[in-house]
Amino acid sequence: MSTQPDRTEPTRDEQPVTIQGDVVPFRTALRAWFLISLQTFGGPAGQIAVMQRTLVDERRWIGQQRFLHALNYCMLLPGPEAQQLAIYVGWLLNGVRGGLAAGILFVIPGALALLVLSIVYVAFGDTTIVTALFAGLAPAVVAIVAQAVHRVGKRALSHPLLIALAVAAFLALALFGIAFPIVIATAALAGWAIGHWRPGVLKNGSHGKADDGPAPLIADDALHHEAPSGRRATRIIAVGLILWAAPVLAMILLTGSDSVFTAQGLFFSGTAVVTFGGAYAVLAYVAQSAVEHYAWLSATDMVKGLALAETTPGPLIMVVQFVAFLGAYNNPGDLNPWTAGVLGALLTTWVTFVPCFLFIFLGAPYIERLRNNQRLSAALTGITAAVVGVIANLALYFAVNTLFAESRAVDAGPFQFTLPELTSVRPVAVAITVIALVLVFGLRWSVLRVLGICAALGLIAGLAGLPVA
Repeated sequence: MSTQPDRTEPTRDEQPVTIQGDVVPFRTALRAWFLISLQTFGGPAGQIAVMQRTLVDERRWIGQQRFLHALNYCMLLPGPEAQQLAIYVGWLLNGVRGGLAAGILFVIPGALALLVLSIVYVAFGDTTIVTALFAGLAPAVVAIVAQAVHRVGKRALSHPLLIALAVAAFLALALFGIAFPIVIATAALAGWAIGHWRPGVLKNGSHGKADDGPAPLIADDALHHEAPSGRRATRIIAVGLILWAAPVLAMILLTGSDSVFTAQGLFFSGTAVVTFGGAYAVLAYVAQSAVEHYAWLSATDMVKGLALAETTPGPLIMVVQFVAFLGAYNNPGDLNPWTAGVLGALLTTWVTFVPCFLFIFLGAPYIERLRNNQRLSAALTGITAAVVGVIANLALYFAVNTLFAESRAVDAGPFQFTLPELTSVRPVAVAITVIALVLVFGLRWSVLRVLGICAALGLIAGLAGLPVA
């Protein structure tokens, strides 16, 4: 029998209630995370949208304030913030095993899908059926991400100053090309300043508006039972580093320091800790190194791999698995090329995502106990507002690349942005996007139903000979 958190309001002299045991039955949580994992299309914006809808709006397992607090912390970390958010919420719901389950399930569908597609790509090249299927899924993601911007913005932007922060973050990213860490740091500083000079703004909307509907299972004042300590931190760091490094050390011993597996293990271990701001911030570096320095694949292969990663579930950084597969396949050493490709892909996936668990399990207990710190809360409120602008920017980026076949970069002084070529509009994508928007906003269909309908429409269009690429 699972233990529910005590909802009794603490008196002035009492300590906040503590989350003990499983908030929801572990099997129930597993089913929920598995369903979420099948819907994680569209990069971090789409993935955050799915978790927002499932965990906050529908199941009421976690409240909006706690959800945004966890998201703010994950936005500060290197690596895929959506997967880290899943680990964090899984840890809140079911402890360490819940975080492991949420994080692993978040990655598995995308990893398997991209591995299969990598094999198909090498064996057969592009196929009409796969292209058509993804041509239907991408427009559905545009609608899902638009819903995320609306829902998160509606709750988080409760004051004109917070709206201004969100708009400023969007413009900084979309027009001025300012680096993501700078945008987040500036938003945190602005939030701290607002909290200092206009504390009433934060009282009305710190971490978002109050939740609508039944009280969430995890109360906003509840603390997780795992308290931070030096002993706990040392144990997590030791175990995490051993698990992270073991496969790379094994490859060095088994295949030598000059093998493609050693190079990939070391290179992608490094990229895992510098991906601040999501995958887009590091993909240019990955592409340049993989194509020009290591010659693991061609520039054309890289572009097609990114397209495949855009339209499969899971974090966009999963594209590194495609890069590793082709790199190991083309440089197999003494192994069969197919065996080498699979081994390289699995090794790269491991070293890319294991650090996410380390960061969350290490830092979450500290972040939990800082939720009532007024200065930190003010800074995180600024980040919350900026996150809305970040998601809106990702939504714009994804929409442009979905609805138009070509775009061009514009560098006009301080302005750096991308404009779509209007003559390259994709009529099929536009039509499916309109249908998806109606299904999401008008009929309020579930994400899985919308994805299924749109995938079917894309497949029908492709088989009918309509241009879907």
